[in-house]
Amino acid sequence: MKVERRQHWENVYETKSPSEVSWTQAKPEISLELIHSFNLPKSASIIDVGGGDSRLVDFLSEEGFENITVLDISAKALEKAKQRLGPKAKKVSWVVSDITEFEPASNFDLWHDRAAFHFLTHPEEIDKYLEIAQNHVTGYITIGTFSENGPKKCSGLDIKQYSEESLSRQFSESFEKISCTTEDHQTPFGTTQNFLFCSFKRKPQKP
Repeated sequence: MKVERRQHWENVYETKSPSEVSWTQAKPEISLELIHSFNLPKSASIIDVGGGDSRLVDFLSEEGFENITVLDISAKALEKAKQRLGPKAKKVSWVVSDITEFEPASNFDLWHDRAAFHFLTHPEEIDKYLEIAQNHVTGYITIGTFSENGPKKCSGLDIKQYSEESLSRQFSESFEKISCTTEDHQTPFGTTQNFLFCSFKRKPQKP
């Protein structure tokens, strides 16, 4: 399953340009707005889960954030991002991994995920994702998934739609919801995808 998933995404990034995939954003505005709302220091440890060749890392680097990790299952996706960033790519940590197999070496002040979590459709995969986040996020989480009004598939794969309630419930053990909002994302080929974005803050750790 995981091998097939990796092969799928390597093929996507090998054969398609940003204008040929639905998730492309010239500027990830909602993600940036949410990140700015946390008032994090430039030294904050930030991970973009399933970041692929998203431009979020470009904007965060430009703003002076100096401790950024981008994780993706596709080595080809990360290679594209590195080439785009040029010399700035050396200041970013790049991790090729399925998120459910990720073993962080340190904790994160911010965990950002736009459109990775909803590809996990089996309970054991979702539980593993949540376990990693619970063990390694000390500050904030921002998650973007397809809403209940969004697509049921992406890139030919089944996804899991979420409502504000169902997404909040997944993270409720260790995180409290700050806010949720929806966005109509316009794809490069003129279709609309309804996204749900929720942000969460780490609950105080029990002694």
